[in-house]
Amino acid sequence: MTQIVELKGTEKRLYQLVAPLVMNPVVLKQNYNYPFRTSENFIWFVAVEGKEIVGFIPLEHKKSEAIINNYYIKENNAEVLKALLEKVIDSTDEDKQLSSVTFIEHQKVFQELGFSVEKEWKRYVKMNKEK
Repeated sequence: MTQIVELKGTEKRLYQLVAPLVMNPVVLKQNYNYPFRTSENFIWFVAVEGKEIVGFIPLEHKKSEAIINNYYIKENNAEVLKALLEKVIDSTDEDKQLSSVTFIEHQKVFQELGFSVEKEWKRYVKMNKEK
């Protein structure tokens, strides 16, 4: 069973959980070698199965927007992604626009949860959650 843990962007436990992944060449390759970043403006949603981290979504909070970017889903598991996204959606204030820079291969899962395409690039799709 997948458990979703919600952590502040500078919380010590966050670093303990995700550091082995964000420095892993396989994980970085899935993220097209873009580094993962965090600050006090981030909330991280981390999917845990047993003792293994199977995915995470960092959510950056700005004035009127919350942005998903540079996330990781082990083996592109759609169920893990869906569980994480549902938790993100539930925790996002209704007055903020929830948007995502989404991997092309995950576009369908985002659309199933009410996101629509704003802009398409080669590897990513900019999506917004419909209100």
